Parts: sequence; structure tokens; C-alpha cells
Amino acid sequence: MKLLEYSSKEVMKEFGINVQPGFLARNMEEVRQAIDKLNFPVVIKAQVPVGGRGKAGGIKLASNKEEALEKAEKILSMKIKGIPVKKVLVSEAIDIDREFYLGIVIDRRSGKAVVMASAEGGVDIEEVARTKPEAIHKLEVTPRWGLRPFEARELMFKIFDDKKTALKASGFLLKLYSCFAEKDAQLAEINPLALDKQGELWAVDAKILIDDNALPRHPELESLRDMDYADLKELEAKEADLSFVSLDGYIGCCVNGAGLAMATMDIIKKYGGEPANFLDIGGSSRPEKVRKAMEIILRDPKVRSIYFNIFGGITRCDDVAKGLIQAFKELNVKQPVIIRLTGTNEDIARKMLEESGLPLHPVKTMREGAIRAIEMAGEKPLI
Repeated sequence: MKLLEYSSKEVMKEFGINVQPGFLARNMEEVRQAIDKLNFPVVIKAQVPVGGRGKAGGIKLASNKEEALEKAEKILSMKIKGIPVKKVLVSEAIDIDREFYLGIVIDRRSGKAVVMASAEGGVDIEEVARTKPEAIHKLEVTPRWGLRPFEARELMFKIFDDKKTALKASGFLLKLYSCFAEKDAQLAEINPLALDKQGELWAVDAKILIDDNALPRHPELESLRDMDYADLKELEAKEADLSFVSLDGYIGCCVNGAGLAMATMDIIKKYGGEPANFLDIGGSSRPEKVRKAMEIILRDPKVRSIYFNIFGGITRCDDVAKGLIQAFKELNVKQPVIIRLTGTNEDIARKMLEESGLPLHPVKTMREGAIRAIEMAGEKPLI
């Protein structure tokens, strides 16, 4: 679950991290109310789940009320990377002297949290990593001990020239690590970490990515999910015990097992197709789960064909067949459905589907299924 800036700052505040006074506003009336409670100058920032807000004009500084209202109205009417701005964060501006970067992320290769710090803050950190990798200092955190104070100090001395500020920043970093660890985050990032003219440090921008699998341990975080930008299909799938991720292609995929789902998407891509989703119906698939999976896939107007790729182990092919029959009876299925069934009870399943008279297109191999799905979507496969 990705928290936008305003939510990320609320979480960080719980751990004593400095953030500017500010208020979320969804319309101009709320902008006016926010401005009346703040000291000028103020900064108005679009709250959208994409980067590049500043370059797109989604972050503006205002020195008086009239200017703030004018700029807020403009931001609320714009789109950033095709996403409409539905809310802004109105905050008191910081008199920034220098900007730094501070972030903690899970490194999948090492299985450890990695702290990253740089004196090159306030810019795209990926660009810094590409053009000036020596400017980013990294520290792997041993899971048994967590981030220790002396490690935080050593790292901060590498990016801060002033000893007093480095010591203050090490305390800032320890608070960020506590936030990262206690909230089961995959990413906790402050960019920029701003040093003001008075020597205070501020989280001027913030981003937190929470591990979805840990959400049952943090029910308080569910209220921070931004429903304006949430993928409702993904949330609905989660409630139905399905693993679903929307993609940009045109071939709907319904598979059992994450590994097979990834392999199915790979083979579709290999032959020139574009998967519309990742959808794993799981191990012991009840027929109603299959029906629900079809319902979710059919909601995507981009889907032009649907590829069922089932390898029956714990999953029974006849359960999948029952779910498909139910889906065709209850849903308006217009797209061609290509199906590969192999494994537990596959003979029973094939007989059920044959007797049902459904307009299905059976295949025997993954390759054949991928090529057929591309062809039936109206595209030419790369054979």
C-alpha cells in the first residue's frame, strides 16, 4: 500500500520526525480554511501517486492569500502524468538552506533493509544513482540488531559537513528507521530532507510503501489508504482471496500459482502480446473464486481475449471448470476464452466443458495458449 505525502507525514509524525504544519484540501473552500490557519509563505503540493510533481507544475510557493488561492485552483484542475489532481497539501514553507536525501528500502537480494543517504537531495534519486552513484552512501542493516546509533552517526558524517548537524541528523535517521521497522514498510523515504537557515531538519517530502502482507498487523494503516487512487479491482480481488494486479495490456490472464502466472505473462510477452493483468486464483480454488476472477477481468475494457492457464496440483481442474461454467451463465462473456487444463481431474474437467457447449478454445501447451490468445485478440504473434 502506497501512502501519499500527506499520509506518510502523519505516520512519520508519530515517531517524532519534524514535518511542516499543513492541511489536506480537496476543494477551494478547504484550501481557504487551510490558508487561514497557516503562516505565509505557504507551499501547495498536488497529492498524486506519481513522481515529477514539481516539473509538472504541481508544487507552487505562495507569499499571500490571493496568490495561494490562484495557484491552488490551478493545481486542482490539472493532471499529472494523466492522473487528475483531486487534493492538495497546503503547508507552511521552510526557509531551506540545503537539501539532502534519506531513504530506507528492502533489498530483495540480501534480504536486509538498506539505508541510503545523499547530499544530492530534492532531485530524482534514480537520476543521481545513474549519473553520480558515488554521491549515494549505503548501509545494510543487520535484522537481528536493527540500525544502531553508531552506524547512523557514521553514515550522517559522510553527508553533513557540520558535526553538530550530523549528530542531529543521526537522531533523525534513527526515528525514520523506527518508523520503517515498526510499520513493516518496504520503503520509507524523505526527499528532500531539508536543513533550514536556523539549523533545523525537516521532512519536506515523504513517501512510505507498506507491505500489504503486513496490513493485518496494522489495522490503523487501512484508514490511510487513499481511495481516490486505489485500484478497486485489486481491493475487491484481495477480499475474494485472489492475487490481482492491473496491467496495461489486452490479454486477460487467469492462472493458479504466482510462479505460473509470471511464466504465463512472460510467454505472452515473448510472442508479442501484452498481458492485461496478473491474476492468481491460488491453490484450492473454489468455483466461486473462478467466477469472481472472471468478473474482475471482464471489467477491464481493454481485455480482448482471456487466457486460463491451470496446472492442477492442489487446485482441481474440475473446480475451475465449474467456476467457468458458472461465469458464462451469470456474466456477459463476449471475449474469446482460451483454456489450458492439465493435472488433477483434468479429464473430468475437459468432459464437463465439452458437455457444457461453451464457446471455449482448449489448448494443450502454454505456448499454444499464448499464441492463440494473441491471435484471438486481433494481433499477430511473433512466431
